[in-house]
Amino acid sequence: MKFNASPRNTLGIEVESGIVDLSTLVLVPRSDDVLAELAEPHGDEHPKAKHEFYQSSIEVITGICETVPEAGADLRATFDEVDEALAKRGLVLQPGGLHPFSAWHELSVTDKERYRGLERDLAGVARRLLICGCHVHIGLGDDALRIDLMRQMPYFLPHLLALSTSSPFWQGEDTGLASYRISVFDNLPRTGLPPDYQSWAELQRSVGVLVDLGIIEDSSKIWW
Repeated sequence: MKFNASPRNTLGIEVESGIVDLSTLVLVPRSDDVLAELAEPHGDEHPKAKHEFYQSSIEVITGICETVPEAGADLRATFDEVDEALAKRGLVLQPGGLHPFSAWHELSVTDKERYRGLERDLAGVARRLLICGCHVHIGLGDDALRIDLMRQMPYFLPHLLALSTSSPFWQGEDTGLASYRISVFDNLPRTGLPPDYQSWAELQRSVGVLVDLGIIEDSSKIWW
């Protein structure tokens, strides 16, 4: 199993947000026309504004950055474009892990092979994924450092979760939890905390077994 190497320490950020109709505050499936407008100057698609699993979501990504301020400026520039395109349509982005009352079964999955494949493979578990998130990708050039930091991260995860709670409501109900998003996401396989791998080679072997058995196509289907 081959992982892409990073020649230097880098980071990239992805932010998923819902598309809300300002007049009703419900999620609406408008990503196709918004992203089509944003793509016009770029050809096939905008390089940093993308579809997500549901048509009621948009993902904004950075390029490969070397500092946090650089990544922040990159995100802001794309969000400005997205916000302008949405405002023309009476729409706005909704931050947070979950929309408080929109229902997943009333919305449409994006018609792309990756998402149709996910829906086909995971059925109702995938269709419940009306969630948004912020992902920070770290690129490291040293294999040993990579696994060392991976083993240290679980200590910080409860702190990060406590700081990011934004989803107490789910389909109009108070769940009693400050972050119900994680409960929805945990229904997927290959989520949660990773095993305590002792070396990078051990991690590669483990992922390679899943690929060789046909359980996953590649490491991107692991969501630890």
